[in-house]
Amino acid sequence: MKNILSCFLIVFISAFANYLPAQSIDKIITVQEVERIEKILSSDSMEGRRAFTPAIDRAADFIASEFKSNGLQYFMGLNNYRQEFTMMRARFISAEGVFDDQVLETKNIIAFTTQADLSLNDTSGYEKIFMPADSNFIRTALQYIESDKNYLLIVNSENATAFNRLKRFKRESHKKNNSVVFILSSLDPKKYNLTIKHEIKELKLANVVGILPGTSKKDEYVIFSAHYDHLGIGKPDAKGDSIYNGANDDAAGTTAVIMLSKYYSQLKSNERTLIFVAFTAEEVGGFGSQYFSKQLIADKTVAMFNIEMIGTESKWGTNSAFITGYERSDFGKILQSNLVNSKFRFEPDPYPKQNLFYRSDNATLAALGVPAHTISTAKMEEVPNNEPNYHKQSDEIGTLDMNNMAEIIRAIAISAKTIVSGKDTPSRVTIAKK
Repeated sequence: MKNILSCFLIVFISAFANYLPAQSIDKIITVQEVERIEKILSSDSMEGRRAFTPAIDRAADFIASEFKSNGLQYFMGLNNYRQEFTMMRARFISAEGVFDDQVLETKNIIAFTTQADLSLNDTSGYEKIFMPADSNFIRTALQYIESDKNYLLIVNSENATAFNRLKRFKRESHKKNNSVVFILSSLDPKKYNLTIKHEIKELKLANVVGILPGTSKKDEYVIFSAHYDHLGIGKPDAKGDSIYNGANDDAAGTTAVIMLSKYYSQLKSNERTLIFVAFTAEEVGGFGSQYFSKQLIADKTVAMFNIEMIGTESKWGTNSAFITGYERSDFGKILQSNLVNSKFRFEPDPYPKQNLFYRSDNATLAALGVPAHTISTAKMEEVPNNEPNYHKQSDEIGTLDMNNMAEIIRAIAISAKTIVSGKDTPSRVTIAKK
């Protein structure tokens, strides 16, 4: 009888222990808390959180105060939650060039440089490389940009759409001294001459970062991230609204990062070190995530949960979200296996033509082989089925589903449990070879 009672007690305790996290997560990640944070980040007082404005500093102060309340520690030797850095912003002025005797169109020239007046020709010593049609064009291009060499990269015309997207990354940050020039052309010039002019300015930025140190695997990192900047103030719309509040893009993701930091700080069970980061300047070129990624050792970074635009229903409805680059590692399969008894589903990215895997803050670490993926519900199809408020003044909290958003954040927390605990390690993303 004593043995029977002991066995019963063990079974009861085990069942009760498994029941507790489900109860506690509902009490920690509440709709009310999600709405409170979202409302502050997307309020008019934040003036759209544009990079390089006082408004984004107010947003950073708020995020830092939430990290402090949640008991996060400072990141890698910092004495506060701000990871400050400077970057060189190159504002394009003009570009002209000739391949043999053919004049190039300005729109087909992109230069990543910190030189105000860049002139190069076939005797300048730039390595000339042809970039063929490539579904991973953005990733490959970023690898050249992040190198320390000077390149002239001639891009196959089949990459025209991705080439134009590369302009979104138009930057030369962190005072790199090399220059990388992309030309959209089908020519193989024996002689060429290019002259490109920029206005170069040094600017200050700051990510907001906090950590929960791990125990048995404290030197292995799991990242939860989102960008907290948006578009700021622009011309008034038909309703007279000039503020781009960015409630979904990406106050929603930032809210998720704050809520996850609160959840894990109360759970106190992470074997791996958890890093919570709100990136700056995603909308103007991804500067924040680039700088942050360079402070990490990629081989020690186990996974990155980048959260972008989760405030609206996905194309499958509620209790669902998609993962970019789902097929590139087993990250998504691990997450879904941890939701085996849940109604929530993580789906592969349904918009492969949009190349979303390399259009968000996960891109830099993914290019280094880290299983860094973005979780989103945004409908990124061509009109008329896309997000109606994307990059518009109408992206306000009233357009979001707070209940579904809270469910998504809980699903991320639960699905990450075996990665956080050190039980599962996602496979690496294959790095493209140059």
